[in-house]
Amino acid sequence: MSIVEGVFTLEKLGCHGTRVACSQRQMDNTLLKAVKKNNCFLVRQFGRGTASLQFSKEPNNLYNLHSYKHSGLANKKTVTIQSGGKDQSVLLATTKTKKQNKPSALLHKSLMKKEFPRMAKAVKNQVTYNYYMPDLTKAALARLSTVHRSLKVAKSSFKKRNRQALKVRGRK
Repeated sequence: MSIVEGVFTLEKLGCHGTRVACSQRQMDNTLLKAVKKNNCFLVRQFGRGTASLQFSKEPNNLYNLHSYKHSGLANKKTVTIQSGGKDQSVLLATTKTKKQNKPSALLHKSLMKKEFPRMAKAVKNQVTYNYYMPDLTKAALARLSTVHRSLKVAKSSFKKRNRQALKVRGRK
């Protein structure tokens, strides 16, 4: 199946050259079905017994679960939070809904260098008030907390004092 600007061609079903109009949700669903079994982001691990767990390393997937609901490829509005670089900054990237056909201009990136409570408020406002999925707010704050904690530099340990009694040498 090849997807072309909101219309996809059904070549596998024997309808060569037939164009069927579809909604954005159908296109996203079709895209996920095409890459569901095998893609470079898929990570499979063994669970209990014979059950296997499927995780995803997609860039815009906050939950890291391989499902349609949390997919960064299939959903139109996604959020990603990662470290900003060398300094202790956090990068908040959200997808633009108007630039879906231009991958280079798809993300709106903002670099946050403030203290943690202000960053948490900014992330919460960005996700909540811009009509992203309601459950993404909690996941975004958890990811922000994890990224911010990983950026902290470990304090160097101070030299321990010898706590034994000191011998005081005085006059005889």
